[in-house]
Amino acid sequence: MPVPNDTFKPCSIVHFSPLPASLKPVGLLWLAVVLFPACQSDKSPSADPFQSYYQNWAHYLGDPGRSHYTTLDEITPENVHELEVAWTYAAPDSGQMQMNPIIANGMLYGVTAGLRAFALDAATGEEVWRFGDPGHIWHSTSRGISYWEDGADKRVLYTSGAYLYALNALDGRLISSFGDNGRVDLHTGLPAVAKDKFIVSNTPGTIFDNLIIMPTRVGEGAGAAPGDIRAFDVRTGALIWTFHTIPHPGEPGYDTWSDPDTYLNEGIPGGANNWAGMALDPDLGIVYIPTGSASPDFYGGHRLGDNLYADCLLALNARTGAYLWHYQFVHHDLWDRDPPAPPNLIKVTHKGKPVDAVAQITKQGFVFVFDRRTGEPLFDIEEVPVPPSRLEGEQASPTQPVPVKPRPFARQAADISVDNISPYAPNPEELQATLRQLDNRRYAPPAIGPVLLLPGYDGGAEWGGAGTDPEKGILYVNANEMPWILQMEPAKSETPVSPGAQLYLSYCAACHQKDRQGLPQSGYPALTGIANRLTRGETAALITNGKGMMPGFPQLEEAQKDAILDFLYDVADQKEPTDDVAATAPLPYRHTGYTKFLDAQGLPAIAPPWGTLHAIDLNTGEYHWSIPLGDTDSLKAAGHPPTGCENYGGPVITANGLLFIAATKDGYFRAFNRHTGALLWSTRLPAAAFATPATYEVEGRQYIAVACGGEKLGTPKGNVVVGFALPQ
Repeated sequence: MPVPNDTFKPCSIVHFSPLPASLKPVGLLWLAVVLFPACQSDKSPSADPFQSYYQNWAHYLGDPGRSHYTTLDEITPENVHELEVAWTYAAPDSGQMQMNPIIANGMLYGVTAGLRAFALDAATGEEVWRFGDPGHIWHSTSRGISYWEDGADKRVLYTSGAYLYALNALDGRLISSFGDNGRVDLHTGLPAVAKDKFIVSNTPGTIFDNLIIMPTRVGEGAGAAPGDIRAFDVRTGALIWTFHTIPHPGEPGYDTWSDPDTYLNEGIPGGANNWAGMALDPDLGIVYIPTGSASPDFYGGHRLGDNLYADCLLALNARTGAYLWHYQFVHHDLWDRDPPAPPNLIKVTHKGKPVDAVAQITKQGFVFVFDRRTGEPLFDIEEVPVPPSRLEGEQASPTQPVPVKPRPFARQAADISVDNISPYAPNPEELQATLRQLDNRRYAPPAIGPVLLLPGYDGGAEWGGAGTDPEKGILYVNANEMPWILQMEPAKSETPVSPGAQLYLSYCAACHQKDRQGLPQSGYPALTGIANRLTRGETAALITNGKGMMPGFPQLEEAQKDAILDFLYDVADQKEPTDDVAATAPLPYRHTGYTKFLDAQGLPAIAPPWGTLHAIDLNTGEYHWSIPLGDTDSLKAAGHPPTGCENYGGPVITANGLLFIAATKDGYFRAFNRHTGALLWSTRLPAAAFATPATYEVEGRQYIAVACGGEKLGTPKGNVVVGFALPQ
């Protein structure tokens, strides 16, 4: 919805210059500039600009500050146990539905697993309209839509493939005056090197006035597009502003890349994109943007330096894209440790005074808290010495930032010893032997030898994000404690292989394994016998467009795609390697694959908890409570206490004392007392809900809705959106 901007005043530019490695102090990180207020507002910190949002759910995660918070109060801690299914909606396609519903005009808006936008009657779940070509289903993921209105002009904006669409919110029809007959190519405004490269958007754009500021997902290997932040006109689709996350000459941060022509390179590096979404303070006119890691992941020999603005929280003028301040969470990222979720705008009391703050959760299990206007950290942050790299050509940063408070909400690799092996493992001695071989030092860099990655590749915190009580300064975050193994190998094979096998090793083996057996327990399917499941054409489309969280590879030449298909379909008469077909490995090392550290039963090798939920007081940096989240059915049946389990999707927080969350692999929807962590209600869903719920009111009745798509983590597929309410 348009946001009043009369309170916005010009901002002074504040640049947090990164210190050279030789000058980074151990202890409190002193910033390289004197801080001045970046923006001024006539409103005091005690005036909450989001109050009007807490009675509806017309924005992603509830409000522009991404609080996941509501003041609706029909459902209470006393009656929550009476919740029942009020309606269900069966989507036309099944699989991961990560979407957080949006409610406006008496309708609930969402996106199916096949990237079809839809609108339901929010009181009954009956479909009002659906948009999407039934003959062309995109196999990707979407976390929802953006909603904008100005009088009678009401619009839904959502993405499918590489396009941003504008639809009439009342009937789902394309708005032909937007972009090219209703859509804008997300390559618009990117440099020439990004032409035809993989780019999608999994997360809804952020609406500010008549702009939509777009997050994008790009590839994570060599050849990725750059992750420039761009704002488009909601009415016309015109590009309004661009911020270069890989700086161009003369821009701040340009000197943090070793190669002066980095911004011109063919995707080495690329990335530094905002894939997780962003938060907006409409009163200050500032958008807060967490950025992804630079590509390629895991080896940074071609992108030496601190790599601004990768792995940062960026504060930009929402109207112009002008830089205000930044903080970098990981220098020269080698672990894919980019922030996984939008930050939370929250009000805290700091040194006896109210402060408008912004808090960012991370995959490492950290919470960084800053003054929203200046970027000044509210708790000390230490630059901690970390191990050097042992890979030729690589130079890991000598230090990494670690907040002193709050303490991590997930265990760290360095916390794990042979005494922490799972008590439920049937093969403890074998696991202890494996653990002794793993490098579990803090920020141990990728190496030929195996590294213990805990929290794992996905976190720690993940894309579901944290919820808050935005007025009392309490943050609620769920986390994974799944251990993974990170390992590299030389990219050049000692044994001659066919061009298809060579390309497969370069682009596919990290997820689907060298032997094509995949890692089904980790969500990476086997590719053996693919001819029995998919036609060659269907597989070719997946290689180009991607599926779910698998990126597409549109940059591959047709001859290269054909070679991969020959390999996957066991075509015997493959050609000998040639310059136009064979993969010319641009990197000296490659990632060996996404491997979980599991016991012989397929359960995490370390002792529980394997999934957790926390309440953290950001006024003090102390914890109110921490509990396991979720359970393991086999161990529960044997009478063991809750273990927690992997979880993806965030909570809903109510002012009257509830925390709702689905997210867990075990497929339950739960309500907790948010003050104590006590479980008040739970119900098993028709499929696991790896999504954040939404709560809203229609004609005085409060509902809470959640998308149940399953599929992730090897769970059964589903296609149902469920609305719960109290009995009438």
